[in-house]
Amino acid sequence: MLYLEAPPRLIETEIFSSMPDRFRRKGVRTEWADANRPGHPIDCFIEGPSFDADGNLYIVDIPFGRIFRIAPDGTWSLAVEYDGWPNGLKIATDGRILVADYRHGLMELDVEAARMQSVLTSRNSESFRGCNDLHIAKNGDIFFTDQGQTGLHDPTGRVYRLSASGRLDCLLSTGISPNGLVLDANETVLFVAMTRDNAVWRLPFMRDGSVSKVGRFCSMFGASGPDGVTMDDSGRLFVAHASLGHVFVFAANGELIARIKSCRGSTCTNVAIGGKRRDRLYITESATGTVLVADIGSLDASLQRA
Repeated sequence: MLYLEAPPRLIETEIFSSMPDRFRRKGVRTEWADANRPGHPIDCFIEGPSFDADGNLYIVDIPFGRIFRIAPDGTWSLAVEYDGWPNGLKIATDGRILVADYRHGLMELDVEAARMQSVLTSRNSESFRGCNDLHIAKNGDIFFTDQGQTGLHDPTGRVYRLSASGRLDCLLSTGISPNGLVLDANETVLFVAMTRDNAVWRLPFMRDGSVSKVGRFCSMFGASGPDGVTMDDSGRLFVAHASLGHVFVFAANGELIARIKSCRGSTCTNVAIGGKRRDRLYITESATGTVLVADIGSLDASLQRA
């Protein structure tokens, strides 16, 4: 990883909240765990953090088909349990809760009815390979990744855009395990974590909405790779790494400027910015079922002093 002037600054985390024992499924075997965590028993695997307007943090529990709501005081409640594998979750500005489900495609959570409903299940009558994460543009367009079991051996992961009008465009079909994604502030560039490539790709948009000159924005290392991503108001990219126990922070030019260290496990899978001043980064550490938090306002102050 690249840093130009000084080693990246280290930011510590603390535990915001851990899944209560009453919700943990101990000793339960799942098909998802057999495929994705072979030989490792799990009682949960949390992902997809996103805040609603009231400050509640929603997260998913992939292998057990559950979505939880965590109140600002850290109290957990079950929003829904269904027959699916919810992987990514984002809450739109209008309050809609959209989910990228590995089994069922794009879905929406009806909180009041405590049920899931389909938004998009296929493309041209073909099922998706396994939807992973999503990002919602300002105009309501939904960008999502179709990861499946792709990797360096099978670079056919896809990145889609579902427009607010209902049109579905495949923006990329050569992804190496496409995962988390986020638009820049101007919504002219899409950043996509390619987990098995251990890199984040940069997808610039052309005037007609297509992408061209796709390249690697940053490269990493490790047994797994970059997973969920988000971007702050200053254009810094926060990248959760699923095996290194860190969230890496990159400047707009690709320079590594900080690393945020997990105080719990090493499986940092996704991130969301919260707090009244948007100065807190919340991180899902999936292996332990823990949500971590870091003060990224201190990152601003330390960089100003540098």
